[in-house]
Amino acid sequence: MSQIITFGEVLMRISPRGHKKFIQSNMVEFYFGGTELNVGISIANFGGNVRHISAVSDDFIGETALSYINKFGVDTSSISLSQRPLGVYFFEVGAVMRPSNISYNRSHSSFSQILPSMVDWEKALDDGKWFHWTGITPALTQGSFDTLKEGLILARQKGFTISADPTYRNGLWKYGKDPKETLIDLLHYSTIFIGGINEINEVLGTSYNYSNEDFIEASKQLIKEFPSIEKVFDKIRTSVNASWHKIRARMWNGTEFRETEDLDITHVVDRIGTGDAFAAGLIYGLQELEDDYKAIEFASAACALKHTYEGDVNLATVKEVMGILGGNKSGRLTR
Repeated sequence: MSQIITFGEVLMRISPRGHKKFIQSNMVEFYFGGTELNVGISIANFGGNVRHISAVSDDFIGETALSYINKFGVDTSSISLSQRPLGVYFFEVGAVMRPSNISYNRSHSSFSQILPSMVDWEKALDDGKWFHWTGITPALTQGSFDTLKEGLILARQKGFTISADPTYRNGLWKYGKDPKETLIDLLHYSTIFIGGINEINEVLGTSYNYSNEDFIEASKQLIKEFPSIEKVFDKIRTSVNASWHKIRARMWNGTEFRETEDLDITHVVDRIGTGDAFAAGLIYGLQELEDDYKAIEFASAACALKHTYEGDVNLATVKEVMGILGGNKSGRLTR
């Protein structure tokens, strides 16, 4: 695989053990993650060559985060150190009809102060071929938007494939930037769109529904509005309850529509990072499988497997994902 560049915040997640609420417990577990980092580590687990760009706290927590990232083989040479603390979020894991809850503490984090002058993009993009970004990063601060845009402009000039997951979370946009205008700006530098009807409607101001026919028409209009975008990939989640989900994927590559079968996840262990696992599987599949439909099959299976791992990061290997695609879904003991 060509080198993959990811850019985004590194976060610490703090959770009560099991499915407890914070009020029930005085014992917690912590994990490191962050949307773009989750993608990078998952690709590294597939054997990919990944460099993550960020800013972490210049203390033992930041050192621990860097050690965690390094152990997966992700290049951290473009991660800068900050006097501000690492961003944190608190997560209560739901079950059955009780939903999960998240509270973020990232407004004054180490990543929140990032500026274009803190990243040597020429060096950071050296030997790279693929840049992945999400809508989380430009939502955080003016500095994170400016830094991301500078990197995208240079990556586009260098002929990178640029995948965009324009995740829209209303609660994050607090610094005065218009979400729609900002995402539109950044999508002009992108070539792969990872998102569904909600994301397309947000960007285009349209009201398409969730049918396959509307997905095709929405994808066509998106490509017309953003000529640099070549293909659209969508993950579809059906939630029976907090513990039982179904995952499938669909695509429009400019000439062909395809859709995968549902994968049934009857016992969700942890759903955080599952969309990131899909993006990572897709990026791997598009490079290594050289077939768009095989790529979304791989991405969907990778996403399904992430539901079985605690923490933010998908730890699945290519062999394990291929096993799911080969029909090995029983979960029987492997000897």
